[in-house]
Amino acid sequence: MHVPDGFINAPVSVATGVVAAAAVAVSLRGARRELDERTAPLAGLVAAFIFAVQMLNFPVAAGTSGHLLGGALAAILVGPFTGVLCVSVVLLMQGILFADGGLTALGVNITVMAVVTTVVAYTVFRGLVKLLPKKRRSITVSAFVAAVISVPAAAAAFTLVYAIGGTTDVPIGQVLTAMVGVHVLIGIGEAAITALTVGAVIAVRPDLVYGARGLTAPLKLRVGGELVDTPAAEPVPVAARSHRTVWLTGLAASLVLAGFVSFYASANPDGLEKVAADKGIDAKAEDHAAADSPLADYGVEGLTDSRISGGLAGVIGVGVTVVAGTGVFWAVRKRRTSETSPSQVGESV
Repeated sequence: MHVPDGFINAPVSVATGVVAAAAVAVSLRGARRELDERTAPLAGLVAAFIFAVQMLNFPVAAGTSGHLLGGALAAILVGPFTGVLCVSVVLLMQGILFADGGLTALGVNITVMAVVTTVVAYTVFRGLVKLLPKKRRSITVSAFVAAVISVPAAAAAFTLVYAIGGTTDVPIGQVLTAMVGVHVLIGIGEAAITALTVGAVIAVRPDLVYGARGLTAPLKLRVGGELVDTPAAEPVPVAARSHRTVWLTGLAASLVLAGFVSFYASANPDGLEKVAADKGIDAKAEDHAAADSPLADYGVEGLTDSRISGGLAGVIGVGVTVVAGTGVFWAVRKRRTSETSPSQVGESV
């Protein structure tokens, strides 16, 4: 659903840019409350993993493919504010380095793919978690449903933006039907990836999953005829529960997906590309400003072997994204630490 240059007119592109900038600013502040020494490295890894999985287009119907958007996955793993930042970092890297998603449309893409998906997914997820039993299976079921809903919600959001600022005169009702219809199918693929990933992390390190916090209800004891909570167990020091294994495993998986598995991804146009071609939305599409990038179209300039070129581009993308993402999230966490005053530290002690 990467919107290219030329789909949306300049005034609406600027307006969505302002919305996106405001959302990122709010998320930077909110992420300070979500990030700690465990989740800051994980957040950079989540961004890299999303980048890698977005290279894996899967077929959905009638010559159309889809790929992960990642808002639901990021929000559940590292929190909604950090999730918006994760997807935004991915979109920025894709737009600048790989000519994927227009630079003038960056505000549209962040608003639709990062903000809408994350907000919708996390809202649905939290609502379901409150209703379902406090079990690990409830987290994965909630993640699946939240991801399914978030993708067509993003498709509807794009259609709304296009209805306001689209550069071609097309029947918006037909565009909405086509966009939502194909992205419901893509949402099922997104949901499967999200649920499997969240379930895998919960199986080995549930403490690292933001959406699973408070999963276990406290035990009750009857004292004097009243039920009271049992004393909480002494927490295990973070250092003793190193996240290094999870981080290295996740990074290795991202590199394999982007560097090898991506070669077998579907070559069919994705949902937006297919609808744009069928409905005439792409009539005024413009060449990407970074079309001359040595990594444009997920290939390395000068390499004639498509397998090596695409795989190396994917590996480079994962590396750049994990470095950029981790840098951003460590800076946000450091800002949070530096803003803790001595008086606050004393009160907490």
